[in-house]
Amino acid sequence: MAIFPHVRIGTRGSALARWQAEWTAARLAELGTSVELVLIRTTGDRQQEGPVAGLGSEGVFTKELQQALLDHRIDLAVHSLKDLPTAGPEGLTLGAVPERAPVADCLISRGDAKFADLKPGARIGTGSARRRSQLWHARRDLEMLDLRGNVDTRLRKLDDGEYDAIVLAEAGLRRLGLAERITEVLPLSLMLPAVGQGALGIEIRADDSRTAELLRPLNHDATFAAVRSERAMLAALHGGCLAPVAGWGRMEDGVLHLTGVVTSLDGVRRLEAVISGDSEDAEHLGEFVATELLSKGAGTLIDAARKSS
Repeated sequence: MAIFPHVRIGTRGSALARWQAEWTAARLAELGTSVELVLIRTTGDRQQEGPVAGLGSEGVFTKELQQALLDHRIDLAVHSLKDLPTAGPEGLTLGAVPERAPVADCLISRGDAKFADLKPGARIGTGSARRRSQLWHARRDLEMLDLRGNVDTRLRKLDDGEYDAIVLAEAGLRRLGLAERITEVLPLSLMLPAVGQGALGIEIRADDSRTAELLRPLNHDATFAAVRSERAMLAALHGGCLAPVAGWGRMEDGVLHLTGVVTSLDGVRRLEAVISGDSEDAEHLGEFVATELLSKGAGTLIDAARKSS
């Protein structure tokens, strides 16, 4: 009788988190692994009101999952990589990053108004300093309002008239079968994504060679190189997940390209740096972009954002 390996996957309980965990479970099952899902409620799930920055620290959607890993209650945790802090607990590591979904942000508006057609004073819902500052850089006449909750909650608040438009990640909407709600995919020249946006990060214990081997077929080398460069940039900036920092790494014709952006909270200043190089140097490329941004004054903008949160 064949004995199949068994893994416990930790996940948050939201529809999107469940989709991500179930996708991972299905891929592992195809490879002959027996899978069990373990639902874990995080600080960000328990406290749904107010801005994320107001919860007091980074990792509000990941800390409990990471603790479950360290306690051996689960064997792997599936995160939206953009939520995973670059400085994690000792003893944990990324076991795999599957192929990335679309990285862009989307506008969902009442009346299907495109971004350029929104009326002055239109109420835009977003809980992200990165999104808010980049939108204000393009149009200072818009009103930015905080927005929390899972995807369904955010869409319902829009439909109930609390906002004229909201901004969500394209990847999440497509994964949940809600692509028809997208009014406009915002161009990357207007809205650069969060570090890791569109990618899943599958986290494991660093000493768990068995699970690492099981996950090896799920890893996508080009995506892993891209997000390593982005996360190295974010770590060198000491920005954290909540700062107005954006990054986009991508492989094109065998070359790794990285664009980094830091914006002032009011949107007035937008700093950008770009580099290209070998994927083997992903972390060094990220550190170079961070150094370029810091030389242009990014540290001052990030410090100001931290003090205002």
